[in-house]
Amino acid sequence: MTERLLQFIWQFQYFNKNNLVTADGEPVQVMHPGTFNSNQGPDFLNARLLIGDATWAGTVELHLRSSDWNRHGHHEDGNYSNVILHVVWEHDGFQINIPVIELKDRVAKLLLQRYEELMHSASFIPCENNVADIRDITWNSWKERLLVERLLRKSALVQCLLEQNNFHWEETFWWMVARNFGMKVNAEAFEAIARSLSLNILAKHKNQIHQLEALLLGQAGLLEEQFNRTKDAAADRDYPIMLQREYRFLQQKYKLRPVPVPLYSLRMRPGNFPSVRLAELAMLVHESSHLFSKIKEASSAGEIKKIFEVTANDYWHYHYRFKESSVFKQKKVGSSMSENIIINTVAPVLFSYGSYYKDASYKEKAIRYLEELPAENNLLTNGFKELGIENKTAMDSQALIELKNEYCNKKRCLECSIGNAILRN
Repeated sequence: MTERLLQFIWQFQYFNKNNLVTADGEPVQVMHPGTFNSNQGPDFLNARLLIGDATWAGTVELHLRSSDWNRHGHHEDGNYSNVILHVVWEHDGFQINIPVIELKDRVAKLLLQRYEELMHSASFIPCENNVADIRDITWNSWKERLLVERLLRKSALVQCLLEQNNFHWEETFWWMVARNFGMKVNAEAFEAIARSLSLNILAKHKNQIHQLEALLLGQAGLLEEQFNRTKDAAADRDYPIMLQREYRFLQQKYKLRPVPVPLYSLRMRPGNFPSVRLAELAMLVHESSHLFSKIKEASSAGEIKKIFEVTANDYWHYHYRFKESSVFKQKKVGSSMSENIIINTVAPVLFSYGSYYKDASYKEKAIRYLEELPAENNLLTNGFKELGIENKTAMDSQALIELKNEYCNKKRCLECSIGNAILRN
């Protein structure tokens, strides 16, 4: 037994209430168990009880043993002066001037057994042996809540970035888009590059794709290598040498310092090499202006995908990185990457924008875009698929990712609707 499980049992009244009496033999009727309190003070607020012939209103405190009252220092804490009932798993004889009830012999053994199984499970998710019994209506309502929780968590990051740049939404969006282009491996480096190049600087060179590439690749430290004018083929050396020249001029003009965060390409698909992604990012800047304003005005996920599906400059069709030629292949932000940007950047920023300005239409847009996109396909979502759990849209996959990372991995079964349903049944 844990105190959190005891709180769960009291909150949902999962115990035998027949002939419920205090340790002193007074009958108890629970009219309302109270509201669970996750902050400082007693465990449940605003409870209503009938003890003997008197109706009581106040707070309820729970412990594994009645002697925990003093052990936790409640006898010296004024926050506990309004406690009307002390609920314990085991009454060990400790007496205070508050009615006590013991639940040890009133809780079903099956509930305790199922809880133990969940807590000690080493499966993909703790409840995978019981998850097939959960009704669709339970899954659907829980997924909706999980999605909102995920968007709220991501909104907290957006708010943090906004505070760092005086609530400049376009600049914040630029930072987050750049971070997304870096994928997981190079996310920190790409964000640092974006932070080092303000939108004001980029806007001045928006019409010159070579200068945009020079700025991004130069700040990434990718223009620092030496290109041999005799050994390297002209097709491999002339373009980067030209970018070097552009960058040195712009670096001096804007007093820029290359970002000291390393970039990685080991065991990475060539299409995700940092040089290619930076070239595509440069083209996005070249082809768009007031990007976040366009995102706000868009009416569908498909419309936003078209904005991000840019094609890098011609040089990159024959290169994945400098000094190495390759067969022709257009370096274009594909459907999968653009969907990833909508899921991980567009939706959270729109949701945060709607929350900040108290405009529900933007929050609804964020959720609708996720409903319009196909589900993400990765090891985590495949794990749920193998259990027969529906994963059709990005809304589903984002909810399942939140479930796995924030509930299943942390064994928060008592706070999970699925865990609740399994224990309740």
